[in-house]
Amino acid sequence: MGSLVERKSVRRVREALARAGYGGDVVALAETARTAADAARALGVPEGAIVKSLLFTVGETPALALMAGDRRCVPAALGAALGLAGEVRRADADTVRRLTGYSIGGVPPLGFPAPIATAIDPSLGRFPAVYAAAGHPYCVFATTLDELGRLTGGPAAAELALAAN
Repeated sequence: MGSLVERKSVRRVREALARAGYGGDVVALAETARTAADAARALGVPEGAIVKSLLFTVGETPALALMAGDRRCVPAALGAALGLAGEVRRADADTVRRLTGYSIGGVPPLGFPAPIATAIDPSLGRFPAVYAAAGHPYCVFATTLDELGRLTGGPAAAELALAAN
């Protein structure tokens, strides 16, 4: 599984992390991390400690919501959190791939062909470490809420999240 971190998509994430000053490692898991539940099981952590990268469009502008795995995004709050106006729509798989360069299940919070406005669910701060996808459904990296904000430039937006349960 170690060779997964050498895949082109994962290398792009590792390079983006290095440019942003991240000092940790991308790790390959023995089990899929395609969904938050899968990632939590593979890592042995609560589902809320998994960062979901959810792409939307606000009008014609792409916008990324980084959500705790146990929370749902409030799409209408995303535009306001980022100062964007327009109809908020969840991006389909083709749009996600086109705008991020990654497939659903491996979309990281950074490393895109062009910058994407990003807002962060502050409930990720409940955990000393959170885990985000690293360009492949079996690869993740550990970070914190504060570091995620620094890496992505995204603001924490309390109105972005609803508890899933």
